[in-house]
Amino acid sequence: MDLLNTLVDKGLRRELPTREEALAVLATSDDDVLDVVAAAGKVRRHWFGRRVKLNYLVNLKSGLCPEDCSYCSQRLGSTTGILKYSWLKPDEASKAAAAGLAGGAKRVCLVASGRGPTDRDVDRVAGTIKAIKEQNEGVEVCACLGLLSDGQAERLRAAGADAYNHNLNTSEGTYGDITTTHTYADRVDTVTKAHAAGLSACSGLIAGMGESDADLVDVVFSLRELDPDSVPVNFLIPVEGTPLAKEWNLTPQRCLRILAMVRFVCPDVEVRIAGGREVHLRTMQPLALNLANSIFLGDYLTTEGQAGRADLEMIADAGFVVEGADEVTLPQHRADVAAGGCGSHAEAGCGPSAEAGCGSHGEAGCGSGVCGSHEEAAPLVEAAVNANEPRTDLVAVRRRGAGTDLAPNA
Repeated sequence: MDLLNTLVDKGLRRELPTREEALAVLATSDDDVLDVVAAAGKVRRHWFGRRVKLNYLVNLKSGLCPEDCSYCSQRLGSTTGILKYSWLKPDEASKAAAAGLAGGAKRVCLVASGRGPTDRDVDRVAGTIKAIKEQNEGVEVCACLGLLSDGQAERLRAAGADAYNHNLNTSEGTYGDITTTHTYADRVDTVTKAHAAGLSACSGLIAGMGESDADLVDVVFSLRELDPDSVPVNFLIPVEGTPLAKEWNLTPQRCLRILAMVRFVCPDVEVRIAGGREVHLRTMQPLALNLANSIFLGDYLTTEGQAGRADLEMIADAGFVVEGADEVTLPQHRADVAAGGCGSHAEAGCGPSAEAGCGSHGEAGCGSGVCGSHEEAAPLVEAAVNANEPRTDLVAVRRRGAGTDLAPNA
């Protein structure tokens, strides 16, 4: 296919595809999806080999958010029944992080619901970062606290944060349809602040909210222009009790095409499969590793994910290896710029998704207790035959780990 050959050549040169080419990837048929994966896989392997970076989420403060993001289970007026708690203490957060690091994660993502942090909140998170770094040499810490005020990014960096996550989520043209309590420009401003402070910027999107192909291309092109080091791709989990609970628009093939498009537009950037991979990619998850070089290990913020051991087995069985703590994730030309702390990648790729500003607020996950044990054969057969039907059985609210007395999934 001439289109795919062209996109591979451009990806190896870090050249931006045209909008028409990006749209054409999304428009390919299910019959061609393996060809699309193979082509984008060449670009992924060129820049990242067969390494998979593992990230681990710690939800520092859950629920009780004043924002009205339609996709989010922590939103204002949510009736989802998620865990709700105020700030974890530094030792509690550090203990939660240790579980993920023991499972092979090299980055810990500290997330808090809300519009944005107060200066006191920044002090709290600074203490947590210090505790985690003192107990885990070489760990990367990414903060995701919502909209930043002037000077807060600099304070987080001084406290030891390596990165900051704040997602654009969807195109500027449709942003007002999913959130009214803040603007698309507010999100861009926060990513810019993180860059300017020398933090590695992380910004991505949520797919499956009823957006068009043009919307997806718009947001990914906007991310490339912002130039984050990592781009989380979330697949909407339609959690009951949210306005988007009936939006089951994704198939495994559609998810693969979206990931491939992101890889072609952002060839040398850490592309992370974030919330929703278990629910929407399902048994096609291993194929997605040919497109993305990063995933979250274990559970998400408010929903359960695949068992941590299953994640590790999937990576090994698909012929990939877990990226070591001593390995540099980004290609050398990007790593050199990031080490300089300027936050401006002159010729690099692209640019986090899902709740008041974090790349993992994707409301994803199929709880190991939900999708791992089916005692009757009939439901399995029915699910296989009706593969495009909503898989609400794969959505489970997190009841373990941070904010509970139960062991985390890692």
